Amino acid sequence: MRILIHACCANCLLYPLKSLESKFSEIYVYWYNPNIHPYQEYLKRLDALKRLEREKELKVIYNDEYDVVKFLRDVAFREAKRCEICYYTRLSRCASVAKRGNFDFFTSTLLYSKHQKHKLILSIAEEISKEKGVEFYYEDFRKGWRDGIEESLQLGLYRQNYCGCIYSEQERFLGSLKFS
Repeated sequence: MRILIHACCANCLLYPLKSLESKFSEIYVYWYNPNIHPYQEYLKRLDALKRLEREKELKVIYNDEYDVVKFLRDVAFREAKRCEICYYTRLSRCASVAKRGNFDFFTSTLLYSKHQKHKLILSIAEEISKEKGVEFYYEDFRKGWRDGIEESLQLGLYRQNYCGCIYSEQERFLGSLKFS
């Protein structure tokens, strides 16, 4: 059984990898995150994944398109639905790659974070699964939240302090957003 796991960052990948290793014969990681802002943040997260790839001998497919302008255009005037749009964009692309690569399943590290909208991710992933014709593998990776943090600290991985987009950066450092 083969699975393709979308990775938002190296830190969030650690626990899901451990969990999936006993369930799948082949695990490939997929990097596609056009939402991350600013570009320097994008590069830090990408470099952390490349370092983890070398250290753990991972199989990684990089879709290194930094298209934050498209992300912002997709979200403009729909900021309250930005997470939904972002999840759909990344999971849809992952499912397409999984379909083309004859993977049995696709999943995402987004299911690891306690800060993500878990039910929304699951709903979107199930919709995409039907659209693309590739199975979505669901597991609540949040149960390994503490383990993943501890391992990332031990490995000295770059640890971001917001989800990734400009809106989450503002929420993290200014508190809340108001959309008129």
